[in-house]
This record gives sequence, structure tokens and C-alpha cells, in this order.
Amino acid sequence: MELSPLSVMLALVLLLYCGQTQERPTLRVEPEGSVFTGDTVTLSCETPHSQSKVEEIHWMKDSQILKPSIIPENANTTTVRVTVSDPGETEFMCAVRWSLLELNNSDPVTITVRENSKAILSIKPDKQVFKGETVTLRCDILAVGDTEWTYSWFKDDGLYLSSGTQENTIHSATESNSSKYTCRGEMKTQNSEISDAVTLTVSGVVQAVLSVSPQSWLTEGDSVTLSCEVPGSTADWTFSWYRAVPLRQGLTPVTDAHGAVMYYVELLSDSRRGAGGSYTLSPAALNHTGVYVCGAERGEPLYRTQHSRPHPLWITGKSPPVSLIISPSRTQHFSADSLSLSCEGQRDSTGWRVKRYTHIEVSDCSTDTGFTCNISSLSTSYTGVYWCQSESGEGSDPVNVTVYNGDVILESPVHPVTEGDPLTLHCLFRSTKSSPLPVDFYKNGSLLQNQTTGEMTIHEVSRSDEGLYHCKHPEKGESPQSWISVREMTVEFSVEVLSFLSCVLAMSPFVIISIVLGVKCCRFRVKPDEENHPYAVIEAGATA
Repeated sequence: MELSPLSVMLALVLLLYCGQTQERPTLRVEPEGSVFTGDTVTLSCETPHSQSKVEEIHWMKDSQILKPSIIPENANTTTVRVTVSDPGETEFMCAVRWSLLELNNSDPVTITVRENSKAILSIKPDKQVFKGETVTLRCDILAVGDTEWTYSWFKDDGLYLSSGTQENTIHSATESNSSKYTCRGEMKTQNSEISDAVTLTVSGVVQAVLSVSPQSWLTEGDSVTLSCEVPGSTADWTFSWYRAVPLRQGLTPVTDAHGAVMYYVELLSDSRRGAGGSYTLSPAALNHTGVYVCGAERGEPLYRTQHSRPHPLWITGKSPPVSLIISPSRTQHFSADSLSLSCEGQRDSTGWRVKRYTHIEVSDCSTDTGFTCNISSLSTSYTGVYWCQSESGEGSDPVNVTVYNGDVILESPVHPVTEGDPLTLHCLFRSTKSSPLPVDFYKNGSLLQNQTTGEMTIHEVSRSDEGLYHCKHPEKGESPQSWISVREMTVEFSVEVLSFLSCVLAMSPFVIISIVLGVKCCRFRVKPDEENHPYAVIEAGATA
């Protein structure tokens, strides 16, 4: 017959107050001393051989009866396994019942239950790294008290390394190091919980990516932001900013996949202000015209990404000191034609050179002896942006030159058109013998006008007319697109007007004095003599 818990408790009370007739059993707990929450302990209750048959054994934890009770076998030792979950001091006892009133308990055994230790795995510099980087895996154990841990490392759930060290470093990582990693701490006979798996991904060599907002073509005074990022990774990068320049002693070359030098980069003097991945030019100036490149680095030893692809930034000036003169004066040209470019300005043009950006390459277009660039036979490889630049960094308005192999090009202004001025576009054909043909003109891809004369005129342009234009003939084809910039109208005084105003201001005191004196003289001449000459009215009439 199985006793109820209440009956057992009553029997225990009787035992305490009525005495014990049997020898006390012995309780053993394994492991001894301390365990962690979640661990399993083994309780063994030993009864003397000389005692009568044991009817039932009860197990107690912190004075609470554990269920179920055990009906022992013939052996004098009975064993159970118990999982501990509450941290702190835990007391175990076993009680042996020989009959209804014969119940005896063991001496209590106390163990310490520690808060369960949890392994935490972290990876530096990031879970997404690149070929050649140094990677450090670290295992931290969240536990109170003893910290003398040794560590085991696992890769894809298999034993990877049991070095006993808290950090595991991978030097010059490769794609083969991509895996799921876990770790565990070990101390005496206790193990921590295994960490959550962390996936390490090793990619090939990475190239930084440069973008520009809001756009690459700007007007002097606007603001522009260059942003640099490493695809798929955001952690711990420091960014550097460069300008792409022609060959110069001591600069860093940038090569293509075959090792050929494409251009050189020069570190910007204030590059570190864009270390957060964002570099803002506000306000943009003419000398900011150029081609920009960024790169990123991190780690110890230092790992560097490949430089980004170059990104041009073109600033149109309100009053540039030098202009790029193009002959023929248009932005689009037929292949095999000739082209001349030169720098001419408000002051001496000495020291100015024609620069060009073509097919991600920055180079000098000027000859060694002057500031002109003459191309006798154009090819499409000459398509790009051209501008004048001084040794001190000043620049002209940039001009986008397009060389086309087709039969139709658009003749458009080389430089920005001022608000209120007329704008005339012509559609030109490779055959110079052709008479004017009917063509369609487009703006930003949408049909704008049909013209039978081959030209289109906007009598007074405004900023809304800014955009991409091209023309099309139904049989001969269509031209490339060209960007038309519209510059705000500014009030400027000529030298003659300024001279006239200066003269007026200089003469104004004399003019004012003369007027005052004239008024006073008139008043003096008409003033009557109040004593000798009374007022009289003289009438003209006939005399007798």
C-alpha cells in the first residue's frame, strides 16, 4: 500500500518524537561540493545489511519530499539522479521506512549550486571579413566566482581546437575558414553551456564603393556629399579620401587586373574629416572639380581594401577665372574630325593646363610646351570631361566632350547658358552636303519639338530648361545626349557704369551747393523794400 504525502509527513513527525529503532542510512551525493544549475547529481542511499527488509525509501530536497518514492531492490544501496535548477545552498536527505512506524533518515548533505555558466563567442573585427584579414575569436564565460577556465573550440559542430586559450586567432584568413564556430569553457569536472553558433564568412578581396549625392554636376556654391562604404561590412572601418591625378613623383599608383597603371592617387590634406565614411564639400568651389577615390582600412595588422572606382565631380563656376575654349565650339564631334582645346582667361593663362578624364583615367591633354591641346584625328576613346587647371588648384568650367561614330550629332553650347538668354540647338549630319532636314528634338528622353529646319531655339531660357538634349532623324539615326546647364542671371556693372556713378558721387557736393545758392539768389531779387518801396500793382494801359 502506497502512503500519501501527508502520511509520510506524519510518520516523520512520529520518528522525531518517538525515537528511532533502526540504524540511520547513509546518503552520498556525487559530485560533491558544487555544481551548476542544470547539472545532474547522483544520490545514493545505503542501508545496513543487518537491518530488516526496507519497505520504501523517500528522498528529500530542502525538507521537501521528492516524488516518486523508491521501492528498493534487494541491494542495500539505492541510487537516483536529480537535476538541480535553483542556485544557492541545497540540502539532500534520504529516509528509509521499514514499517508504518519505523522510519529513519540520513544525515543531510549540502551542496552549492552555482548559476549556470554560459559561453559567449565573439569575432573581431567582424563576422564578415575578407581574404587576408586577421580574425580573432574570443570565448567569454558568464559565471560568478572561479574564473580558471580552459576552452574548447568547435567548427561546424566538430572539435576544432582544444588549446585551453580564451582567444583563437586566424592569421591571413581564406575562404576555407568560413564556417560556424562555437566554444565551451571547462573547469575541473564542470563544463559551461556551449555558446551559440557564430558564422564567420570570408570573402575574396574587397573594393570600396564611392557614391555622390545629390549629383556629380554642380554649380559653384552648392553642397555635395561623397559616401564610401565596404559592401557587406560596416564594422570598425576607417576611410581615406584621394584625388586621382596624372603621374607625379611619390604618389600611389592604381593598377588594373593586369598590373597596368591606370592613374595615381593623392591623399587629400583633410582626408581624416571623412573618416566616418562621409566627406562633404560645402560650399563646392571650382577647385573641387576633379576625380575622387576612397579606400578603407581596419584591424591589426592593418588590412586595406582596394581603392574604389574613381568618381568625377564637376563644378560649374559663376565667374571662372579661365575658360576652356573648344574649336569647333560644340560638345559633340564626329570621329576622325580634329579638335583644339586651350585655356584662356581674364588674366595670364600661364601655368594652366588642359586636363581630361576618359575611361577612368586622368591625364594631361596639354602639350609639354603650352596650355593647348590639339587632336588631329578624334576617336571614341577621347570621349570624356575636359577642364583647365592651374598649378595652385584653380579650375575652369568642365566640358563633357563626346566623340561619336554615327552620322548625327547635336550642336549645343560648350558653356552654361545664362537665364534670359536665347538657346539654339542644331542637328548636324556627317555629310556636309546635306540640306537642312526635319528632325525631332528631345529633352530628358521626351519629345520636345519637331523642326523642319534642323534647329530649335528657346528664346529665353530658365533653370527649368536645364537637362539632357538630343536630336533624331528617322533614317540617319539619333545623336548622343548632351547636358545643357543654365546659370542664374547675376547683376553686373560695367566699367563705364561704375565710372559714371563715381563721377556723379564726386560732383554731388558741388551740385547741391549750386542749387542752394541759386534758390537764395532768386529769393533775394524778388524781396521788396518794406520801408521805402511799398508793394504796387502796375497795370499797362493807354494814355490820353
